[in-house]
Amino acid sequence: MKRAFFGGVHPKGYKELSREAAIVPLHPSVVSVAMSQHIGAPCQPLVKVGDRVTVGQKIGDGQGLCVPVHASVSGTVTAIEPGRVEFSVTDGTTSKAEPDCAVTLFAGYPKAGKLEEVIRHSVELGVTEVVPFFSRYCVATPKKEDVKNERYNRIAAEAAKQAGRAMLPHVALPLNDFAAVCKAFADFDVVLFFYEGGGAPLREVLHPGQYKRVAIVTGSEGGFSVEEAEAAKAAGAVTVGLGPRILRCETAPLAALTSVMLLTGNLE
Repeated sequence: MKRAFFGGVHPKGYKELSREAAIVPLHPSVVSVAMSQHIGAPCQPLVKVGDRVTVGQKIGDGQGLCVPVHASVSGTVTAIEPGRVEFSVTDGTTSKAEPDCAVTLFAGYPKAGKLEEVIRHSVELGVTEVVPFFSRYCVATPKKEDVKNERYNRIAAEAAKQAGRAMLPHVALPLNDFAAVCKAFADFDVVLFFYEGGGAPLREVLHPGQYKRVAIVTGSEGGFSVEEAEAAKAAGAVTVGLGPRILRCETAPLAALTSVMLLTGNLE
């Protein structure tokens, strides 16, 4: 008998509809948590109306074939209904792990898989989005970026879970040249261009609560050309340095991000 669907059915994923869209954190005022999220007997609530609940707290449990249910946000229990617990969210936020400013990292595309480590550690440090880009002195060249991007976003999701993040940071498809990077500067309150030629001390540029949308720009192994540095300045970026030592391209983004988080009060 002839097989009508050799290899199975492969419907179109339509990932292009959201691939370039940044993932925006939700801030719900009311959350309803189901007590049955598994096979077997449903959980019984361990809390009552009026109780304060913190993120990660066990709010439901049972006997036999049953899996405990934990709160995904912090808040106050407002209702106990059959099969669910409802509570209002404290301050409209889900986790203290999120910085009070959204930081986007524009990272020059490094070679030999170094970008994976940059993404992983950047997410742990609190980055909102990572945007790789190719520039004049990049050693790496574009190759199967759609496939790589899916893996990069999986790495970001794993790192977010490990770090207790309340949102899922996004890794964008790489920008083809530095001109495209400069065009994106208008979306931010401040753009910090970390240049090997030095610049203003970072502590003079950043202060807690000063900016809500911050962009960090770091280069690849070859750094930036003089023309790229001038283009960044012309586009409104503030040229800053990372001290007198020469950092590797996978170290510079993490040093820059750590400094930004510290100076904005998000690493205390």
